[in-house]
Amino acid sequence: MRSTFNIKPLVTAITALSVASIASAAGLSRSEQDVSAFLQDGTYAETVYTYIDADVTGKDKYGNKIKDIAESYDYFRYGVKTDINDTFSVGVLYDEPWGAAADYDNNSIFGGAPTGVANGIISDKLGDRGITDVAGFKDLVADTGIKVETGRQELQQAEAALKNNPALAPILQPKIDEGKAKLAAGQAQYESLVGLEKGLDKALSNNEGTKVEVRSESLTGLVGMKFGQNKEFQVYGGPVAQRIKADVKLRGDAYLTATGYDLNVNPDTDYGWIAGFQYSKPEIALKAALTYRSEIDHSMDVGEYMPLLALTGEQPKQVNKMEVTTPESVNFDFQTGINPTTLATAKVRWVPWSDFAVTPPLYNEATKTRYPKGLDLINYDDDQWFVELGLAKRVADNLAIAGTVGWDSGAGNPVTSLGPVEGYYSVGLGAKYDMTKNWSISAGGKYLWIGDAKGIIPNGDQVSTFEDNDGFALGVKLSYQDK
Repeated sequence: MRSTFNIKPLVTAITALSVASIASAAGLSRSEQDVSAFLQDGTYAETVYTYIDADVTGKDKYGNKIKDIAESYDYFRYGVKTDINDTFSVGVLYDEPWGAAADYDNNSIFGGAPTGVANGIISDKLGDRGITDVAGFKDLVADTGIKVETGRQELQQAEAALKNNPALAPILQPKIDEGKAKLAAGQAQYESLVGLEKGLDKALSNNEGTKVEVRSESLTGLVGMKFGQNKEFQVYGGPVAQRIKADVKLRGDAYLTATGYDLNVNPDTDYGWIAGFQYSKPEIALKAALTYRSEIDHSMDVGEYMPLLALTGEQPKQVNKMEVTTPESVNFDFQTGINPTTLATAKVRWVPWSDFAVTPPLYNEATKTRYPKGLDLINYDDDQWFVELGLAKRVADNLAIAGTVGWDSGAGNPVTSLGPVEGYYSVGLGAKYDMTKNWSISAGGKYLWIGDAKGIIPNGDQVSTFEDNDGFALGVKLSYQDK
């Protein structure tokens, strides 16, 4: 039978270096949606800052080097809770759960002028006339302009001859009428070609790279109720408000006829819920909590622009409604004392990214010419599993240190070129220092070995390979607790 002991509060509060918690290598995950602030005893408040920088480099399918596409990013997390009495607790948590930040340069097929795509479209549309590239198309535009001008001059000459000699009307008038009809048709064709040429020139003048940025904010309200002979059980739950915005730019030859595509997602706020169950045994610092977060359905106003649609006579710019459902998740958090100065911890998280997709209406409709159901802009094959184990040790009355090892499965491989990583392994170190009886500061970091990945575009074609990448996360937390 296991003996009981009183573990130092300093160790129980460090909870496996949550100051540098990340889950950024699967889908759009950026944080672990941690609720540990609400599970602290008494009145508790924290503010957490996390900075993440990863080096994600690779090669495109032609062997061109892809420089680091992973933009560094940071985010804040806040939490506050208080016990109303020995049964009921209330709290509010702020988090930034979902996000993406990728930026390609223009030295690979993910940036620069999409000459190959333009040549392919021209060959498909005009190949039967011997026109297979941009140069041939420009020659067609110039020749059409010359023919229109020649026809205009011939018409003017015929009209002048008729004016000078009205007796020639029976001969010249039919030719004049026919010339006017041909000139009108030729002028319309020429103006259409010039319009397409301008659109083509704009696309070919591009010097940008592919870029994606997704930001989110989440506000969670919680009410908890403890029960049991020693109040060892607690159920908790509440509403969740979530706000998302995004911008995506697809550039270069990699994205075929979608090159030049822009997606702007206006900020949208929608609502979900959270529920959980906790068991605790304070005398051995044991806590176990299972937390569920619901899906959240968003109906977003989006602007889309796909310039090369103009080459096929379709409308390249639209404003639409787009439906996106951010995924549900399940978190399991566990800790227990090993001896009076040492704490063992474990975290497990599951997110079903295989159910998630981003399907912009214009993009989906435009891809139906080759794919009957159209394509999603972003989707994933697998669910994410995240596991982290840790040890915390009190080394002085006001100082504790902690170490962690972690694994993230990623969300499948091959994976979208807008986030080409397949999970990671991590190690972390951190420390917590009690400045006063109530105030503490924690700091820590993690090193990440990022999994190799094959980048694909929405139709499934592999266009890149990313290998031997790594990154790090740094965090600092200021906390207040009054039991």
